[in-house]
Amino acid sequence: MNETPAPRLLFLFDMDDVLVRYDWETRMAGLTELTGHDLVELRRRWWVSGQEQRAEAGHFPDGDTYLAAFQEAMGCEVPESEWARVRGSAMTELPERIEAVRIAAEHGRVALLTNNGPLAGRWIHEWAPSLPPLFGEHLDTTSNFGARKPEPEVFLRALDHHGAAASDTFFADDMPENVAGARSVGIHAVLVEHDTDLRDAVHAFVASRTGASVA
Repeated sequence: MNETPAPRLLFLFDMDDVLVRYDWETRMAGLTELTGHDLVELRRRWWVSGQEQRAEAGHFPDGDTYLAAFQEAMGCEVPESEWARVRGSAMTELPERIEAVRIAAEHGRVALLTNNGPLAGRWIHEWAPSLPPLFGEHLDTTSNFGARKPEPEVFLRALDHHGAAASDTFFADDMPENVAGARSVGIHAVLVEHDTDLRDAVHAFVASRTGASVA
């Protein structure tokens, strides 16, 4: 069987509030309407109990198992299509940030690394349709690696999966703790804030590794 060669440079990108704007309040409002639970009860049943964090760390082996657990916690039926609709309604693509991925793809492999469970992994291609043509098969949720950010293990497993060296890897995330986790294993990590031009960050990383300026 032919294996894909390991990338010289690897670019890892978070999704929410990096490549897409994520409106948490919109999602929570949709889920309260869908389940009949108010925000406090909704979060108590799933987020405060740690179930979403477990999902992000690979506790649920597939999307069906995740959805079954979510329905049990909510005490009601939650159709997958409705769960996905609500999540997608909270997401808006950020074209300038996605342009940074296009630039990165010209110089190495690009891959997603988002704290999400397996059910989200099924729907990312529909929520953010600009991403699949760029990332191909590498639309990875952390659940694929059995750990979640900021744990160093998730970054080490991603490096191993892609066959990349930490020193040749770029990572962008909006959470300082996740950036620190990546840096702890030697990855070049960039904190994405509201005014961050991710294109400039990619250009600078490429120049630092190739010794050439990037147009």
